[in-house]
Amino acid sequence: AAFTVMVLVLSSLLGRRASSAGGYFAAHGQVGWFVNGIAFAGDYLSAASFLGICGLIAFWGFDGFLYSIGYLAGWIVALLVIAEPIRRLGRFTFADALNARFGSKAVTLAAAISTLVVSLFYLVPQMVGAGALIKPLLGLPQWVGVGLVGVVVTVIVATAGMVSTTWVQFIKGGLLLALCAILVALILGRGFEVHAPGPAREAPARGVGSVAGLPAWAVPGATPDADGLVRTEGARTGALGPIEFLRVFSDSEVAAWRTTKTTGADGTAVSTAAPELIRGDLLLQPGNSPTFKGLRSGSVLDRVDFVSLMLALFLGTASLPHILIRYYTVKDVRSARLSTVVGIGAIGTFYVLTLYLGLGAMTGGMLDTSDSNMAAPLLARSFGSVLFALISSVAFFTVLGTVSGLVLAGSGAVARDLVTTVMGKTPDEREQVRIARIAALFLGAVAMALGLLFKNFNASFLVGWAFNVAASANLLALL
Repeated sequence: AAFTVMVLVLSSLLGRRASSAGGYFAAHGQVGWFVNGIAFAGDYLSAASFLGICGLIAFWGFDGFLYSIGYLAGWIVALLVIAEPIRRLGRFTFADALNARFGSKAVTLAAAISTLVVSLFYLVPQMVGAGALIKPLLGLPQWVGVGLVGVVVTVIVATAGMVSTTWVQFIKGGLLLALCAILVALILGRGFEVHAPGPAREAPARGVGSVAGLPAWAVPGATPDADGLVRTEGARTGALGPIEFLRVFSDSEVAAWRTTKTTGADGTAVSTAAPELIRGDLLLQPGNSPTFKGLRSGSVLDRVDFVSLMLALFLGTASLPHILIRYYTVKDVRSARLSTVVGIGAIGTFYVLTLYLGLGAMTGGMLDTSDSNMAAPLLARSFGSVLFALISSVAFFTVLGTVSGLVLAGSGAVARDLVTTVMGKTPDEREQVRIARIAALFLGAVAMALGLLFKNFNASFLVGWAFNVAASANLLALL
């Protein structure tokens, strides 16, 4: 509640600065490069990064971290190829830069459609993450979280535009980095609970939505039986350094949860989760998850599929519309370049932390096998309710910041690209802002509907769709 109220108050205070097109779409180009760099991180580190990647690492090990590598590597393309030209050529939207070069309504129309498609694909996992958070935090149904984010974000964008969105993303980016660093420090301080082979102990029941309480470690040689894991009460390793943490993990056997889907007698789908002992060094290699099976299957088609996904992540980053419009909030090309460097530092730090968050969730005994997106918040809950509340609130704030940028990019595409350039209308600046605000209301409603429709998908998987389109279309046009 405190985070949400703070965002709405901020939006109200800054709203008066967004009456002109320059203020609404680009914050008058007066955002400092450091603030813009952290805002880059706040905009980019979405529910897919915080919730989705941590969940993928918690269930599949290094495969989830491959998403982090792909997401981060793309910023090098943004720094070396995109940052300065996009700032020099454009004013408010991604299509502005293309229109400055080609002066073509057809090109602008294609760019506007691409902006809307990418924004909607990216909005879906944010809404899914919001719904996933609201259930364990407040005990409310998923649609409440989706609706709350949709309403708050629509208010932010419709009232204050880029000015408010920038500061929301700056605060969110700083808080996310700080709290994740604290959580990783606690993970390293707790170490691991190590178990030796012993009498069989029944594994706890795993109903839908249940939270695991089963310790997640066994020393080499321990094997599971038909009833559960072979374990005795374990001893803790004590505090570990970052490198030592990975070494101990690699040298041990880990109880990783695997879900099996079957069809019941009545024809309904049944999901059963059970722990499976896997060597830690294997979990620190790629190829464990179905997404990256091509790395081990030997199939040419599977390998092409893997390369395609990594190229999409690598090349899509530098051409996401909600990222590109942030280059117009700084005053010159030098500031654009410096803010990109700050963004790379902040984003890179966060993605290193996700590896420890995911592995900590895997071994912390607090996974929900029915929802991989909840790995990080449930890990925080193992350290107490206060940290759980803070992490969940910042995760919710993460969704707010990213959705704000996406809705702003989409509304700009409608007001600037479609209405002004393609349709040839000549609205004054206040009318452009009014059109953008109406478009923001519409996009918010569509995002809420799609968030409910795709509620059972992993957030990082869904974001891949947006990156596919951005890499296949936007980047080539920009190059």
